[in-house]
Amino acid sequence: MHNESKFKTKTGYCHILPDKIILTRSGTVGEVSKIVVGNGISRMLIIYGVIALSSLYFAFTSFKSGENGFALLYLFIVSYIVYGITKSVNNSATPIIMRDKIKGVTFHSAKPGRTRAYFEIGFEDENGKLKNRLIMLPGSMNDGKNETEKALFIMEHADLIKPIRNTSRS
Repeated sequence: MHNESKFKTKTGYCHILPDKIILTRSGTVGEVSKIVVGNGISRMLIIYGVIALSSLYFAFTSFKSGENGFALLYLFIVSYIVYGITKSVNNSATPIIMRDKIKGVTFHSAKPGRTRAYFEIGFEDENGKLKNRLIMLPGSMNDGKNETEKALFIMEHADLIKPIRNTSRS
């Protein structure tokens, strides 16, 4: 492996070094995510919590005024957001992951029209807690298929994931 390999992500670049992985942000999307998320996800979880509470309020007022269909819709939104929050509690937005702290890396392929491809890195943080870092890859509007192939090649050659034999990666 070279001293450094890098590939595009949704918000910038992922630099694979011999001792660590560094995620940098660039462009408009990267700058917005720096402001909104920073290096932690707690701000985003709080925003989602406020949206959930607002939706819960709207569900209550809709139910009181006899609009049961809207009340159910708002309750569905609340359920979906709470589910997302509970799934995201152990996620991290840390920009640096030491390679010796990595417990595992998995690749999740894109589901066209629904999700983009991403890597999920399980690692131990500085407090000894197990965390997950998602590395979202570019979508179909940003040459996602080719960028995903490049990212997979780099991650395989850095011995972070096992080679994937399927050629229909997206």
